Amino acid sequence: MSRESFIINVKVIPRSTASEVAGKTENGILRVKVHAVPEKGKANMEVCRVLSEYFGVPRSNVEIVSGHTSAQKRIRIVR
Repeated sequence: MSRESFIINVKVIPRSTASEVAGKTENGILRVKVHAVPEKGKANMEVCRVLSEYFGVPRSNVEIVSGHTSAQKRIRIVR
């Protein structure tokens, strides 16, 4: 069984009322709203949780590749 992975570009919107995938930007970047604040990695953990649910993969299969301290992130998903 081979596992495929892909990388997506994400724009994170912290301090939102709900945590959800909220569509795409004009450039095709996935918008992810999270309730968490961007402190001590809380928003990053919530982004990974939201994306794992969205793509139907375990949380351990979602990894932030770059942009740990930025709203713009590159994230690897392994299926």
